[in-house]
Amino acid sequence: SSDHTALEITGIDRPGLLSEISAVLAQLECHVTAAVAWTHSGRAAVIIYVEEGRGGGPIVDSGRLAHVQEQLENVVEAHHGTGERRSVRLTDPKLGRTHTERRLHQLLYADLDYTRCQGCNDADCAKIHVTIEPCEEKGYSIVNLRSADRPKLLFDTVCALTDMEYVVFHAAVSSLGTLADQEYFIRQKDGCTLEKESERHKLSQCLIAAIERRDCDGLRLDVCTMNRMGLLSDVTRAFRENGLSISRAEVGRHGEMAIGSFYVTEASSGGSYVSPETVEQVRKELGESIVVVDKLPCWNGEVKPTAASKPSTRRHDGSAGGEKPRFSLGTLFWAHLGWLSSNFGSSIRS
Repeated sequence: SSDHTALEITGIDRPGLLSEISAVLAQLECHVTAAVAWTHSGRAAVIIYVEEGRGGGPIVDSGRLAHVQEQLENVVEAHHGTGERRSVRLTDPKLGRTHTERRLHQLLYADLDYTRCQGCNDADCAKIHVTIEPCEEKGYSIVNLRSADRPKLLFDTVCALTDMEYVVFHAAVSSLGTLADQEYFIRQKDGCTLEKESERHKLSQCLIAAIERRDCDGLRLDVCTMNRMGLLSDVTRAFRENGLSISRAEVGRHGEMAIGSFYVTEASSGGSYVSPETVEQVRKELGESIVVVDKLPCWNGEVKPTAASKPSTRRHDGSAGGEKPRFSLGTLFWAHLGWLSSNFGSSIRS
């Protein structure tokens, strides 16, 4: 919104990155009002909304903006080699800013996070499958996707198609159990179809990346407490000092309260384990309300969620353990997909 300054960072994913960024912002008296971080394929994208800690509102002084950016660039560059991709950008507040999650897709796409993505030829497995075929009689390219069904799957897919300047003319979507099928009849914005193998390969990689970005490993910890200056720095420092790495985060405020969700793993375990002792130690250090929501497959801790936040049944392969995901792709009424594709840029502005 126009009340905040947006900070956008991309670079190599590493333990402690969000902690170091939020610590610098706290030292500079920049109050974090919301933050979202995604990691994928060894890369990280972070969007943080900040306001002046001394009086609120956006940072408008050009000298101060330059100083904040310089300090954050030092943090990001500290673990990057010469020529490695990284970006730190502070944007002035303006109405109509792109939807935050779509912007994360754009940042990671620009950071080339899709280059390691590969399709799967085994139709019986639960991985993401993409096929692209010509429809010469109609002048379209037909894109078929099969993946685990989950909330916001359609949003992520259409973001990728739109940002790559493809127009959807017809589509069909369906879900069966825990799987979702999507079919799109597309052309490039200039009216051309995907004639080159390199074009089809890149589109396949980008669609896989768009679906994978929202999936993350880790134990989900929800935090709900009174909002205050430096809160994000304190929470992420406790994670870092106890050997926890953040694979995804979303933090915001509701009135006087700060509400956040963090997916964490123990860096030493390679993302496969978080001990209950570590979670309990973090709780003691923070003194905040922390609830375990999603359990790792090997989680055997005694830290129990509250009655209001029961563990989900989602497994790490993206399926739902026998329970169909709520608000899934199959529950969406999709009568005007062609219209949405043509107008997607304006329809998801906030």
